[in-house]
Amino acid sequence: MNSALDRVRAHAGKELVERIEHLDAVRSTRPVDRELAPPDAAARIDADVVVAGGGLSLLVAAELARLGLSVVVIERARAGVAHREWNASDEELRPLVDAGLVSQPELEELVVARYKDGVCAFFGGTPRRVRGVLDRAVDAGPLLDRVRHVAESRGVKFIDGAAVDGIGVGTGSVRVGYRGVRGHSTDRGEVVARVMVDARGASSPYATADLVCPTVGGVLRGLRQGDAPHEVDPNVGDILVTTEDVDPRSGLQHVWEGFPGRPGEVTVYLFYYARAKGAPQGALATLYARFFETLADYKEGDPTLVRPTFGYIPGWSRLSPAPRAPWERVVLVGDAAARHSPLTFCGFGSMLRAFRPAAREIATAIDEGRPPARDVVPEDAVHMWTGALATVMASGTLPGSKLNGLLDAAFGVLEEMGNDEFAALLQDRMTGPRFTEFLRRTGSRHPIVYREVLRALGPMSAARWGVRLAREVLA
Repeated sequence: MNSALDRVRAHAGKELVERIEHLDAVRSTRPVDRELAPPDAAARIDADVVVAGGGLSLLVAAELARLGLSVVVIERARAGVAHREWNASDEELRPLVDAGLVSQPELEELVVARYKDGVCAFFGGTPRRVRGVLDRAVDAGPLLDRVRHVAESRGVKFIDGAAVDGIGVGTGSVRVGYRGVRGHSTDRGEVVARVMVDARGASSPYATADLVCPTVGGVLRGLRQGDAPHEVDPNVGDILVTTEDVDPRSGLQHVWEGFPGRPGEVTVYLFYYARAKGAPQGALATLYARFFETLADYKEGDPTLVRPTFGYIPGWSRLSPAPRAPWERVVLVGDAAARHSPLTFCGFGSMLRAFRPAAREIATAIDEGRPPARDVVPEDAVHMWTGALATVMASGTLPGSKLNGLLDAAFGVLEEMGNDEFAALLQDRMTGPRFTEFLRRTGSRHPIVYREVLRALGPMSAARWGVRLAREVLA
């Protein structure tokens, strides 16, 4: 652990090491909300909805306000701040315009790069190209700043510099307690609302997903430009790329992503899938050390880390109970809910697809005087497959080149099925019949897939997966 931190310090400096150590310390001690007195029927309602967290969840807050609800957002720092780019497709970005958060010309200005193709390439296999997936790089900082401005104009109240730390749920409302965070002047306080939206990400006490994706990287300058395999082509985004087989010591399959942004800049990530209970302590330091040591195996050049980005992204396999708060009037969104794809973990695209349906369900529930659905966004059936695949990758049961061979075979089938189906799987849109056809073709090309999936999942999860798959086939 110390040697890994020393390597990170040598490459990126003391400040990054301190931030990594802080995040690992927070992760090892999951917070617990204080138990507050439940509000009674006569309690004064301060807002229809209180949103805990002010990142991408601002999309939900702004849409709730557009639907006529009063909203309070509580954020540890300042709500609406981001320091990197996010990727999505034109189709996924359209709801931002439809919801009145940006105009089409404003959205065009926020897009800092456009790609012709996306690539999925697995070690020893053939690069597979897909169009219309994660092919627009959006400047997240100005986007969230714009969303906050619109939310404020719609009456959303912001409490910056405060962390939610207490909950009390009554029959028709919820009491939410918060405290000021060090370095901010916010005092302790409470808000009584009809519904709480928990958007605290992996730090939520209720973020109980069974998979986790340790991720490190950031915005780099100095990588060599060109169209060779180890160069950065500004017209191509790398969606899933492996440059080596499963690590024989750890059983982990390391995966790269690379998305060109502003001229000369590329956002690069290195990550792996792990079971949440088995993810090693201090994983980010070890992974960052590997990032700097093996980056040249992915892209060549003389790179400089401009802005680091790292964290533990929660994922849910769909083979275990869903992350949920223990009360009906507290609903989870974003990383806290882990409802994004368990394979690609594309939280931005997932939230773009989900924020309007989620807000509509919450608004309808409040209007009808009932709690909102625990899953405020309907679940995509295709997640059962991608969840099983992510679980296989996290299990370490496929050694050496077998995992990359399986992935290459599966994505080769997707390529043969056509761009629409390839994009549909990566964007959680593949229908049950087409998914079944994809699975059949993959199994015929790579017969070990069924055996390895069953071994990695275990008998109970495999049976649950099989039942859900049968329902899809018969639907």
